[in-house]
Amino acid sequence: MITGHIFIATSLDGFIARDNGDIEWLLEHDASGEDHGYNDFIKDIDAIIMGRGTFEAVRDMKPWFYSRPVLVLSATLADQSVPDDLTGKVHFTGKSPQQAMAMLETEGCRRVYVDGGRVIQSFLLDGLVSDLVVTRVPILLGSGRPLFGPLTRDIRLAHVSTRAFSSGLVQSTYTIAQ
Repeated sequence: MITGHIFIATSLDGFIARDNGDIEWLLEHDASGEDHGYNDFIKDIDAIIMGRGTFEAVRDMKPWFYSRPVLVLSATLADQSVPDDLTGKVHFTGKSPQQAMAMLETEGCRRVYVDGGRVIQSFLLDGLVSDLVVTRVPILLGSGRPLFGPLTRDIRLAHVSTRAFSSGLVQSTYTIAQ
């Protein structure tokens, strides 16, 4: 069975990017050289699903950051061609979260990294996430793109662990409570 997994950082006030999509504040903290567990997390991931906003924030990073195939869920990009330098690494689709996961499962994927605010929100609401690793960065942005948005129902979490880093980052792991 295929499962969705979240590994993401937020400002202390819950934003994953500034209103304009800028994530420089996050990249500055990530440049500290600390091991925040991403490499351990990604080694068991078969594919990555992200939204258009996340893709636009990372598409110009050189070299390409992701070592797994990336599926971008976007009605806007679905009919466009992938940039030449990302051919074979990125695919665009207008599929729903359920359809995307079903497609990846038929391709042999078992563990999928889900990234991007709206995509994460929709995957949580559709019951497609099994666990979350949320790292809080010691900065207040005041406004921006929130990690979590309005919910039509409660999503209960079970706390697994929390660890603090010398840089001030605090990382908590949760599973979705059944």
